Amino acid sequence: MKKFFTEKLSIISFIFIPMIFLWHPNWLGLFGVQPYWPLFWLLPWSMINGSINGLIFGLFLGLILDSLTIENSFTQIPGLILCGFLFGRIKLHKNILVGHFRYGLICSFGSFLCGTLFLLQILFRNFSNSYSLMFISGVKNILAEVFLTGFFAPFICSQLLRMFAFSRRKLQ
Repeated sequence: MKKFFTEKLSIISFIFIPMIFLWHPNWLGLFGVQPYWPLFWLLPWSMINGSINGLIFGLFLGLILDSLTIENSFTQIPGLILCGFLFGRIKLHKNILVGHFRYGLICSFGSFLCGTLFLLQILFRNFSNSYSLMFISGVKNILAEVFLTGFFAPFICSQLLRMFAFSRRKLQ
């Protein structure tokens, strides 16, 4: 049983992303905005398994999260695919302290990229009746999400990276 959980640790942790996305813990938010939870899992997974796997699991994450928000006609797929591909191009760093800060910066960039692509979809859909207030609140939400994602990423990504690397070593 222990061997099964060790081998499937990354897939088991993948299941928790929609649960955290739906749970939406308010005490971790800022101005009613949460960190972008999928990036915490996607960064270590892509760094270990490469760009193509990051792209594929970015697509899967986007499909799952879009299916959870049925009333919303906007998609998270393009941002997660792009982040999965870009995160897979990043190599692991030997220095632990530099690696922790890197996770925060990389996840902040990914959150900014995903949030911007999502906001652009909203603005293009509502182009005829776009208001400047919608743009300002969208930018505020993106900046709060970028800050929170960058703040929590060193803690969460380093632990997930360690778990994924451990389970990968056990397989070899």
